[in-house]
Amino acid sequence: MNYQERQKVVTIDGPSGVGKSTVSRKVATGLGWTYLDTGAMYRAVGLQCKQTGIDLKNAAALAELLDKLDIHLLPPLQEDSDVRVLLAGKEVSEAIRTPEMGMIASRVSAIPAVRAKLTALQQAMGKNGKIVAEGRDTGTVVFPKAAWKFYLDASPKERCRRRVEQLRAKGQQVAPEEILAQIIERDQHDRERSIAPLRMAKDAMLIDSSRLNAGEVTAWMLKQVRGHVDSLGNVLDADNNK
Repeated sequence: MNYQERQKVVTIDGPSGVGKSTVSRKVATGLGWTYLDTGAMYRAVGLQCKQTGIDLKNAAALAELLDKLDIHLLPPLQEDSDVRVLLAGKEVSEAIRTPEMGMIASRVSAIPAVRAKLTALQQAMGKNGKIVAEGRDTGTVVFPKAAWKFYLDASPKERCRRRVEQLRAKGQQVAPEEILAQIIERDQHDRERSIAPLRMAKDAMLIDSSRLNAGEVTAWMLKQVRGHVDSLGNVLDADNNK
């Protein structure tokens, strides 16, 4: 499949705490495209389950919740901020960004009905292309025909250091050893789940960011994408663009 047959979408997958959100925002800004934070959607569903006291094993209750699900993603107020999330008309942007909600999102994302609902919503959002989607299965399941696929990785210790720094910058008191344990547990859960497990797409480009900053990773990704997009935004055939 050449680039002209692919969807004009950039996917950035990888484990938790690797910097996907930061890099994805920067890549989207650099291209002038829309940033799709799929992880925020799973966190929002997890938050609604927690707020309503729904047992994740209660299929009927979960189906009713999904049928009435009302999620909207809004652009961040500042360039380096997270995507804003509205759940049933109420902003939950901060509430979904805690380590606890990250763990709940991991469990929620393993439920077939939830994945089917959110995958359909994400595909609808990316139907017209020109989006940068980040998550854990955007290149393998959500947008398998994306023109550019990246898999961002880093060591658990480095991801822990970044996450702790990020949370403390927001005024949250966290213990590094607890964050590291959560990262390792979530990695295992995400990779071993039967539905859309965390894995690198066969045609994705791997980037180990353990010793790279967000700016360096962004610059490299933009170079790859811009190498196959002409001035009108048309995807070029890789074989004719060397």
